Amino acid sequence: MALSRPAVNALSVALLFLSVTVAASAQSIAETKKQAAAGDAMAQYQLGRMYASGQGVNQDYAQAAVWFRKAAEQGDAVAQCSLGVAYQLGRGVAEDDVEAVRWYRKAADQGFAVAQLNLGLIYDFGKSVPKDEDEAARWFRKAAEQGNARAQESLAEMYFDGHGVSQDYAQAVLWWRKAAEQGFAGPQYNLGLSYYHGTGVPQDYSQAQMWYRRAAEQGFSRAQYNLGSMYAGGRGVPQDYAQAVLWWRKAAEQGEANAQSNLGIAYYNGQGVPQDYAEAYFWLDLAASGKVEDVKQEDLAKDRDDAASNLTKTVLLQTQERARKWFEDHAAKVNPQ
Repeated sequence: MALSRPAVNALSVALLFLSVTVAASAQSIAETKKQAAAGDAMAQYQLGRMYASGQGVNQDYAQAAVWFRKAAEQGDAVAQCSLGVAYQLGRGVAEDDVEAVRWYRKAADQGFAVAQLNLGLIYDFGKSVPKDEDEAARWFRKAAEQGNARAQESLAEMYFDGHGVSQDYAQAVLWWRKAAEQGFAGPQYNLGLSYYHGTGVPQDYSQAQMWYRRAAEQGFSRAQYNLGSMYAGGRGVPQDYAQAVLWWRKAAEQGEANAQSNLGIAYYNGQGVPQDYAEAYFWLDLAASGKVEDVKQEDLAKDRDDAASNLTKTVLLQTQERARKWFEDHAAKVNPQ
């Protein structure tokens, strides 16, 4: 199973996603500054958030850190976490992972879920502290039990891999489901994989296609590819090559090499689309430059060359130029997941 894995840079979530309403009018900004100067911790945090986001004031990370610190020193957990992020990213202060951990821990010990998540990630990746998967799982669980979807996803991965906890596919599915039901595409895709392979749940193609579809509709390329393949094989859905091509195309346009390969073959054989050797060559050429599962690169190249043999020299050159331009325009999207 090729899982979707949470990204290391999820450490930035605290500063980016804390949902505190910041007043934007000149009068309210002045009042917030007055209250912050008088020592009101909430106002100090709000003022720091305003400087961090540039909302109502000129963006100034150094000033943001100043006000986060004032609120953090009064025990405000949100400000403590935000100051930890500032140290983690070097925004307004010198980058210092040790200080980041110190402030994350203060907030985490108060039960603040985002700080617990970030602390778990630090232990999981061994960043500024010795790698400790047991400790990572402990902090992920604290945040996950509060409903933090990213922590739920990370805890599910640890159960799947048996890192920090005993391997338990059923528990992995349980936590992926919690995150998936909050709309997160990666866990939706992983839940689809679990149902497709019968890992942690009874095999159920209908459930697999449902979860793939939810992720695919959010633009998740691996889910789009898998959903297309389910339509091609008639698994969990009626067999429909036109629908298969539709979803493979969405994934292929994002650089998913497996989808590019299948789309090229569809054009070569005229399945779900009119037969078109130029389109077949184009997509197979892109796929041959990527990483396609269970297909040797030389076999892809042979299929591409077979398509080329049906083209005039002029059309072949035009198609090769089109492929070259595609690579220039989509270099960052090739095999993104």
